[in-house]
Amino acid sequence: MQYTELADSGVKVSSIAFGAWAIGGWMWGGADRQDALNAIHKSLELGITSIDTAPIYGFGLSEELVGEALAGKRQQAQILTKYGMRWEGTKGKLAFQSKRADGSPVDIYKYAGKESVIQECEDSLRRLRTDYIDLYQIHWPDVTTPVEETMEAIDQLLKQGKVRASGVCNFSADQMKAAEKVVKQATDQVPYSMVERKIERDVVPYCLETGKGILAYSPLQRGLLTGKITDDYLFEPDDHRPNTPPFKPENRRRINAFLDTLRPMAEQYGVTLAQLVINWTVQQPAVAVALVGARDPGQVEENAKSLDFKLTPDEIKQINERLDGVKMGT
Repeated sequence: MQYTELADSGVKVSSIAFGAWAIGGWMWGGADRQDALNAIHKSLELGITSIDTAPIYGFGLSEELVGEALAGKRQQAQILTKYGMRWEGTKGKLAFQSKRADGSPVDIYKYAGKESVIQECEDSLRRLRTDYIDLYQIHWPDVTTPVEETMEAIDQLLKQGKVRASGVCNFSADQMKAAEKVVKQATDQVPYSMVERKIERDVVPYCLETGKGILAYSPLQRGLLTGKITDDYLFEPDDHRPNTPPFKPENRRRINAFLDTLRPMAEQYGVTLAQLVINWTVQQPAVAVALVGARDPGQVEENAKSLDFKLTPDEIKQINERLDGVKMGT
């Protein structure tokens, strides 16, 4: 496993992080509780020491599972969690409606007012069974609260030692610059994959210039880049992936044709397409971490093998040239 310090924050993370969204059950169907705990234990055993979670993942369940799994092991891990997605109260901007585990509807708000952030931190610390968070990230920009107010809360938490480093998620370069005026930011967690590369326009150059790290989420494009979503794949009725551009039939055909060109390279290394894709992701400019989910120890082992080899610069160049030829419609 490879490790990287996030900016000059003193927080050193594994290049692959355990993405704890799925185990929370929110939008992903959840996981067996013991499987989830064992998956986190296996992650630590294999050197995947960074765990990315959020309160909204299962309305606290994901954080609770992380806290339970790390009992007695806290010093072995880096906890990356978030704030600014509230399901209580009506402040902020309504993001969308969701459902609890019992099926009851719940409204989700993007809100990061100062007092709210401080309260969220206390709630997360309790669920995580810890007295500090390694990287505390605003989950989405909050258009109803000045970023200065939000970052004043983070500055306070940093001074109190409850947070070691500050980061943002889903921020543009300009939004990062605004936050940076109040508190130094270590990272930006953004969607990034072989077929989702919008951040290369502004976020990547800014992070390279300022020494910040990118936490790439959805590097496998929600399963599409595993090569297992065939052209004739049948999605469940409640699966909303077919409504997103990469999963449109014609785009899927183009992407699968591209993946077919990578299979000989994967076979040469004795790895899966998914492992090759994760390896490519970690080697991209400014990327510090690839966030990859897992529901059980077996999936963790597969993820960890992604860094048992290293694509050469020439191979990365070949892949990128082929990617340039994948033109997707909207």
